[in-house]
Amino acid sequence: MCETCGCGDPEVVPVDVQESLLAANDRTARHNREHFAAERLLAINLMGSPGSGKTALLEATASRLEGRLRLAALSGDLATDRDARRLGKAGIPSLSITTGSGCHLDADLVHQALHDLPWRQSDLLFIENVGNLVCPAVYDLGQTASVVALAVTEGEDKPLKYPTMFRKADLVLLTKVDLLPHLPGVDVAAIEDALARTMPEPRMIAMSAASGEGVDEWIQWLEERRAEVAAAGRLAARHEHGHGHGHGHGHEHGDGHRHGHAEAGSARPGGRP
Repeated sequence: MCETCGCGDPEVVPVDVQESLLAANDRTARHNREHFAAERLLAINLMGSPGSGKTALLEATASRLEGRLRLAALSGDLATDRDARRLGKAGIPSLSITTGSGCHLDADLVHQALHDLPWRQSDLLFIENVGNLVCPAVYDLGQTASVVALAVTEGEDKPLKYPTMFRKADLVLLTKVDLLPHLPGVDVAAIEDALARTMPEPRMIAMSAASGEGVDEWIQWLEERRAEVAAAGRLAARHEHGHGHGHGHGHEHGDGHRHGHAEAGSARPGGRP
C-alpha cells in the first residue's frame, strides 16, 4: 500500500487529506501541462501492470523511429534504475524516479524530475509509470495522453476488474501477442469486448516488441498525436501574435531552478515547426 495516498483507504489517510492531496496534484499537473504545451511536446503517461512490457515497447519504439522524433523518458519504480538504464542503452535520454513505497508517480515527482532531464530538446516524453493498475490512473501528471500496456498473459477480464485505469486510457496496447499461439485459452475478441465496455472511445493496438507486430501502427498513432500538438502550438502562436499581447514570465522553484515560459497556450520562442 502506498504510504503517501493510502490507496484510498480512509483508515490510513483521512478522506479530507486525500482530497487535499489530489487537489494539490491537479494544480501541479496543470503547471506541467502548460510547460509541455509551450514546448509543443507530446507527453505520454504509459501505465500497466509489472511485466506488461512497458520498457520493451519503448525500446522497440526507439528502434523503429530511427531518429524521426526526439525522445526522452522518465521511468518510475519503487527501487532500482534498471528500466531507465535500459532505455538509455536504447538511445532514449532517461531518468529514473524511485518512489520507495509509493505505488504511483504524481505530478510533483514528474515536475522535480524534469529539472534533471533534457526534455526541452525532445518531441516526445514518455512517463513510464510504476507498474500498477490502480493508483496511477488516479493521479494526473500533466500528460497529453494516457496509454495502457496490457499483456495477453494477464487475462481477458483485467479491463473489467480495473475499470478506472481503462476508462481513462486514450489507447490500449495489447502486448506480447507473439505468445498467443502458446495461449490457446486467451480470446482477443473477449479482451476487445471488455475494453468496449470500459473505455469511452475504445482503441486497441495488438503488438509485440519481440516480433515487431503492430509497432508501425503504434508509431503512426504517436506521429499523429505529435502532429496535433504541433498544430495546436502553431495556432496558439498565431493567436498570440495577432493580438500582440503575448507575455512571458519566469518563476523560481524550491530547488533554485528558474523557469521561463509563455502564458498558457503560447508557443516557446523560436518554437518547433
